[in-house]
Amino acid sequence: MIEVRDIVKDYRSGETLVHALRSLSIDIGKGEFTSIAGPSGSGKTTLLNLIGCIDSADGGEILINKEKVSRMNKKELAAFRRDNLGFIFQTFNLIPVLTAYENVAFALNLLKLDNGEVRERSMQILREVGLEGMEDRRPSQLSGGQQQRVAVARALVKNPAIILADEPTANLDSETGRSVLELMEEMNRKHGTTFIFSTHDKMVMDFARRLVRLQDGRIIEDSGGRS
Repeated sequence: MIEVRDIVKDYRSGETLVHALRSLSIDIGKGEFTSIAGPSGSGKTTLLNLIGCIDSADGGEILINKEKVSRMNKKELAAFRRDNLGFIFQTFNLIPVLTAYENVAFALNLLKLDNGEVRERSMQILREVGLEGMEDRRPSQLSGGQQQRVAVARALVKNPAIILADEPTANLDSETGRSVLELMEEMNRKHGTTFIFSTHDKMVMDFARRLVRLQDGRIIEDSGGRS
């Protein structure tokens, strides 16, 4: 599903050239539940952003479902993200003035679906993530774990092929983080959605069925798929 070939990404920090990724290659298959781990500066978030079509590489190639996303222009990348990818962030990134339902429905409104389908799909996914009865609450009326569940629902409601989660447990206590990970694992098994996490949280690493460790922009360990 995802083919990363000899990817290079550099950043400038003042006069210093930072080599974020150094000719990195990796394949990630459909339905994987994979954690990209490593310390700050290892390149894990950079890799996630490149797979997520948020950033562009300085060299190499990325293919997703055989499409060469590394060669797409900004308009093509925006359309590809909308149609194929879902995102979950450590800060939840919910719209504070919208209810849980409206935050989830917003993702579908971008696809220009009719109102009936938007409502049916939004309510269904909110039930699946355990938020039935909380549809009309705004983010400020929800706990951190509940807000992250809204974020999971928003990412899943489009039925994306891939969900990218950047440090999804960083702002949650361990018990709440575990419940959110269990939810994502259930969604992965139920829907067959590929999940890729960027993390330095050992609990996320333990949940993953494949663990890829980065250091200084290179892969130093890859457990491969695990059942």
